[in-house]
Amino acid sequence: MGLFKRNPFGHILFLKKWLIRIFGAITHRRYRGFNELQIEGSEIIRNLPDTNVLFISNHQTYFADVVAMFHVFNASLSGRDDSIKNVCYLWQPKMNIYYVAAKETMQAGLLPRIMAYAGAITVERTWRAKGVDVLEKKDINPDDTENIKIALKDGWVITFPQGTTKSFKPVRKGTAHIIKQHRPIVVPIVIDGFRRSFDKKGLRMKKKGILQSFLIKEPLDIDYDKDTIEEIVEKIEYAIEQHCSFLKVIPAEIIKEQEELNKTRRWEY
Repeated sequence: MGLFKRNPFGHILFLKKWLIRIFGAITHRRYRGFNELQIEGSEIIRNLPDTNVLFISNHQTYFADVVAMFHVFNASLSGRDDSIKNVCYLWQPKMNIYYVAAKETMQAGLLPRIMAYAGAITVERTWRAKGVDVLEKKDINPDDTENIKIALKDGWVITFPQGTTKSFKPVRKGTAHIIKQHRPIVVPIVIDGFRRSFDKKGLRMKKKGILQSFLIKEPLDIDYDKDTIEEIVEKIEYAIEQHCSFLKVIPAEIIKEQEELNKTRRWEY
């Protein structure tokens, strides 16, 4: 790799590699040490092509979810079975992994700006601004969709189709449009435990000894020509276990108890 070789977004790969190595070393014990990351499905990662893969996942924190994915993907590609043991797998990380993130989030401070260099595709939210839903939805910036297209052509893209860290929110149709248009292999991921482990941003440890789960599922079966946007949205909701039907299997008293516990945990740093 040339010292100043760049990816399609102009990022110097040598610098990006060192950012991934450094952040990986700093964060490793958050998933294997202070807390434990339980992984299932590593073999699916190893069987994927090098480009045009779209990972869809539920979302629990701004950054900890994505960092965990960088760990799991690279560990899996290095031959580890459902494990991130020995962080040396990040010495030669996969360089064409990207993640979709809100532009306002990645511009809120120096640390997010540095992390964005590791692979963020920043997009302008059309339905939300400064953490609040807006009544008048903005037009989609065509540059955002073009950047996702470029990233898929170059490698793998991680996206959180609900566009929020809140559970059981509707899946945004934009993800379905991307799938219809660019026909990527769509790999669902279901995570849990991150909301209990970290603060909302996913930067600060909130509680130790939490078992975090990370389930990689088989690619979705999608008919790119015949499936409608609504049908793809529904497939996504079921795949990442965020369809409203999943709420029915949780007793109301358990949900209420969990909400009370979360209020308490908010202050347990």
